[in-house]
Amino acid sequence: MVDKIHARVLVFSGTGRWLGTAPALIGLARGDEAVPGLGDRPLSQIQPQERITPAGRFVAELDRNTAGQTILWVDYEQAISMHPVRSLNPQERRHERLASASLIDKRISYGCINVPAQFWRSVVLPAFQNTKGVVYILPDSRPLDSVFSHLLHSTEKAAAK
Repeated sequence: MVDKIHARVLVFSGTGRWLGTAPALIGLARGDEAVPGLGDRPLSQIQPQERITPAGRFVAELDRNTAGQTILWVDYEQAISMHPVRSLNPQERRHERLASASLIDKRISYGCINVPAQFWRSVVLPAFQNTKGVVYILPDSRPLDSVFSHLLHSTEKAAAK
């Protein structure tokens, strides 16, 4: 689960057992809707206001990016993934931002979720190894029930039966 408001990732097993939590870097812009077609554009053509980590429920799995690095594809079509923090531009100070207590510092990515490398190796990789999993990204600008209403209604229907 990705809590964008608090810039944290929480990982649970398939049976609901808590496996770990860590700070995360998330999209620069607030918002909960991905920009259509964003995954087809080069990073250099993505405007700051388009750098959103979309909210929702995603079926995710480990795979490789175009550089051959293992990542967790959260939304392949929109090119949203979770991966260890790495800094291609030292001026972004991503490692320092990840360690910062300031939530403003956590907003830097193009929409991907960056986590500490140790957390990636010890928690995320084992949790998703050889299996798909569900990633819930909580909204930061829309009400929770507007993002997950379809899940809430299906749970209510199941409970009523």
